[in-house]
Amino acid sequence: MSSDSGGYELPLRMLLGFRVVIDEVHAELAAHGHPELRPLHGFVFQVIGRAGGGGCGAADLGRALGVSKQAAGKHIETLERWGYLRRGHDPEDGRRKVYTLTERADDVLTRSARAFDRIHARWAEVLGRDRLTALEHDLRAVTPAEVFRFDMPNWFGGQ
Repeated sequence: MSSDSGGYELPLRMLLGFRVVIDEVHAELAAHGHPELRPLHGFVFQVIGRAGGGGCGAADLGRALGVSKQAAGKHIETLERWGYLRRGHDPEDGRRKVYTLTERADDVLTRSARAFDRIHARWAEVLGRDRLTALEHDLRAVTPAEVFRFDMPNWFGGQ
């Protein structure tokens, strides 16, 4: 394949860049006691963490991820069993279960943030800080402003 392969290579290279970063972050998480986590779990943590102190229910999580309430419930059940989520009840509706992040999940988010920062710094060394800054600026110009689109699991593998 030539280096001038046409427009289809751009999204594939962006996806490969995403994959390289995410795989490295997850390798580091695995080395620090979190081998069971997968990229989807990061989306779950982000949705629940952004829900605030009141927590997040399965229906809310499902809507945010673009998956069914049942699929969201399975992820919640697994993450709760592994010690990443804490179950509580909605103060306004005692029947509604809500979930918040545990200290174990907070550790994952802290380690992930540090790993992302290290990878960013390394890419700045390889590409040059100015080129990386320009790339980020250019990507902001052609993508939506909201970087936290959590419906990626549905987009990749949903109906």
